[in-house]
Formats: sequence, structure tokens, C-alpha cells
Amino acid sequence: MTQSLEVRHDEADEPAGDGLVLDVDTDRLHEECGVFGVYDHPDAAALTALGLHALQHRGQEAAGIVSFDGARFHSERRMGLVGDNFSRREVIERLPGQSAIGHTRYSTTGGNILRNVQPLFAELETGGFAACHNGNLTNGLTLRRRLIADGAIYQATSDTEVILHLVARSRRNRFVDRFIDALGQIEGGYAFVGMTNKKLIGARDPLGIRPLVIGELDGKFILTSETVALDIIGARFVREVENGEVVVIDERGLESIRPFPARRKRPCIFEYVYFARPDSIVDGKNVYGMRKRIGAILAEESNVPADVIVPVPDSGVPAAIGYAQASGIPYELGIIRNHYVGRTFIQPTQSVRDQGVRMKHSANRAVIEGQRLVLVDDSIVRGTTSRKIVRMMRDAGASEVHFRIASPPIKFPDYYGIDMPDQDKLLAAHMSIDAMRDYLGVDSLAFISIDGLYRALGEPGRNAAQPQFTDHYFTGDYPTTITDLVGEGAKQLSLLAEAS
Repeated sequence: MTQSLEVRHDEADEPAGDGLVLDVDTDRLHEECGVFGVYDHPDAAALTALGLHALQHRGQEAAGIVSFDGARFHSERRMGLVGDNFSRREVIERLPGQSAIGHTRYSTTGGNILRNVQPLFAELETGGFAACHNGNLTNGLTLRRRLIADGAIYQATSDTEVILHLVARSRRNRFVDRFIDALGQIEGGYAFVGMTNKKLIGARDPLGIRPLVIGELDGKFILTSETVALDIIGARFVREVENGEVVVIDERGLESIRPFPARRKRPCIFEYVYFARPDSIVDGKNVYGMRKRIGAILAEESNVPADVIVPVPDSGVPAAIGYAQASGIPYELGIIRNHYVGRTFIQPTQSVRDQGVRMKHSANRAVIEGQRLVLVDDSIVRGTTSRKIVRMMRDAGASEVHFRIASPPIKFPDYYGIDMPDQDKLLAAHMSIDAMRDYLGVDSLAFISIDGLYRALGEPGRNAAQPQFTDHYFTGDYPTTITDLVGEGAKQLSLLAEAS
């Protein structure tokens, strides 16, 4: 017997094409996604909304929640921020039931359109199945083409829909076995949370690239991307889902299944550098403490005489604090960030758009004028925004600007869930350090070394034979096969164009 789905969303709420949109954050690495699920709690939907709010930093384009009330599944999927869509009582009341899963999204595979907003839902032979995930399947396009050739009908362009089809086509009897059968066919980095009429299911990729943790509240289990989502609802952290592990939560409790051969763990190192919230605990490590340690080692490797350490807010703050403490140079807020600028401010001319960085960041002239600065940021992607920030420091009277970066140079694209430009648009992929220094207009430029980054995270250095982390964006050492890149041409996922 299948369960029907009650779906509510507001297509009219989807933003129209932006035209000329100011968004200085386009020169940043964008977060992957955040997932949350709770089983058998009377406030399931409300807890899920709160958990997604804590995970908002992982994706700001869209959010969705699916709940189950014992007879029907209920879905709310919206474009925009969690707080703008799931803070009203009437919305939560439309999501009844004691189990729910949710997702906050930044699109990596598939466009930013409502039909791609997760969780996705399918009516299967075994019942209803809702699923969402963080990450990317590196053979998702290949599987999609194969399934379409076999007669599958796709509505969305998200990797999550591939899993739904693989589960539906499995000939195994039990749902859990069907899900494991589907996992055995996919490659890449992922953390899945799924819900049936009887179970909450979580799965983490065999290398543990994408994060997933288990929590407990009032004796009920929770699955989510980061520990901060547990903190916001007062839940207790239980443990991480291990790499390659499938966890099944139902009325009997939590069952751990390890269906695949054991592999060495290689979590994404950027969770520590940038993605995870500073107050999260990732693999037993406090992220804020790790970022301060990265800054301290950066100072050890490339300190320079200066008057003040200035972070690029907000991502550069912990590393700048660590740099200041290690170097003995005072830390000051030389750049003030405006947190109230959205993505809808339209700039009519190029000359005005070029000043757009000042809408989100402004110079604190009293701190900067006449000073030798060490400017600290977490990474350089295209370099366009970094260049404007340096110019802002010069215009505010800085006598010297030395740029220090709390990650090694990003030279290679990502295929595991980070929205990153193509390689030809990565500044470090086609410029030397000296060339980047001249392009950015700084007096000196230095990045933390790859071994320094590993030491900051408690390792003696990078083990080239068996790397402890996923770090291909720095090294080109991809931990899995990238099947979709082999012999593939243009990656058109859908013939249907929709306003985004």
C-alpha cells in the first residue's frame, strides 16, 4: 500500500530572472547543502525547521520539509531562506506527523528551480519514500542517461532523483535492501537522509567526504549535517555516522549496517577551512579552534612586519585571530560587514557594479589609515572580490597590504558538492604567486602550505601515499573515479527551461 503526498508550494514566490544582480559572494566557494531528519517526535516539523535554520550557512537558495502523519506524507518546498518560509505557525501546522526530514539547498547539480528543491518524494511499490542529500554523485549523469534509456521519467535534475529511481527499480524485497542496492551503484561524496512510512534512514559515502551526525532528543533519534543543528534544539550529540555506514531508525531503535568493504576515511578538508559553522564539532574537532590553529601556522610560515591584523569577514575571522595571537600583532576589525544586503539590488551600470563590494564590506578608516595591514581570508577563488577589498584598503589609507590565505591555492574544480568555478576561472590555476600578488595589488601574498594545513588539523603532515583528507581542490588528487567526465560532452540535464 502506498501513501499519498500532500504538496504545497508557491510557484509565484520563485524569484524572476535577476538581470544585473549585485552579489559579491559569487567570488566565494558556495556551501553544499544541509540535511536534517527526526523520527517519532511530536514536534518533528518544528524541530526540522529549527535544525535547518542552524544549517542555513550550507545553502541559501531553497529549503523544504516533508513530514509523515501515519497515513500521508506532507511536503512544503520553497525558494529562499528557511526563516522566510518556515517561521510561521500555519506552515508548520501543514506539516503534521511525528517524523520529518528537511533540506536547505545550494544548487550544485541541477538548476535553482522549484522542482529541484528537496526533499523529493516518490510513490514506490513498498510505500512512500522521501529523500534528500548533501553532496554530488560523480556518476549521476551517467546513471541518469542509462535510466532514461530504460524508460525512466525524470521531473527534477537533482542527483537525489537518481537514488529514487534506483530504489524503485531494485528487485530486492525489503526497502532497506533496495536502498543499499541503490547505494552500491553510485559514486561520489554524499550524505543521505530518507524517510518511509516506518523508518528514518541515513547513509554516508564510503570515504566520509560529506558529513552526517546522529543526535538524540527526548529519547528520539536525529540525523543531520552538523552538530550545530543539534545544539539549536537542545539535542545530545551521539556520534558521527561512519564512512560507508547506513543507519536505520524505527520503532525498535537504531540499527547500524555496513554493507560495503571498509575503506579509509577521507573527509572534506574544506569543512574545517570554510563550510562548517565555527561552533560545530567535526570528527571530534572544534571547528573554531581548528581555524584559529590554521591562522597560527599561517603566521609561523609567512609572518611579515605589520601594525595590524585585519580579517575579511566573516570567514576569515577565526584564522585572523589565530594569526594575531601567534604573531603578537594586534587584531582589529578593519572591515565592517553589512549583514543586511540581499541578492536583489540591481546595479544599472558597470561602473556602479564595480563598487558593489562596498555594499557588503566597508573600510574602518580609523583602524586602517597609515597602517601596515595583514589581511587574512580563508581562500581565493576567482580573485575579483579580493582585488576590490584590497583596493578598498588602499583607498582607506593603508600604507601596506599583505594578504595571507588560510588554505592552499585552489587549482582544481570540485565534483563532490562544492559549487566551484571551472578550472580556467580559478585564479591559482593559471597564475603564479607573484602574478596573483600583482593582480590583487598587494605588497605580499602567501598561502598556508598543504602540510601546514594538515598539521593544523592534528596530523604530522600530508601522507601523499594515503591522504588523510579529501583535498583535490589543492592537489588534483581526486579520491574517486569521476565517471561523468569520461567521454561526456555537454552536460544538459533537462530540456525544460523554467524561470529561476
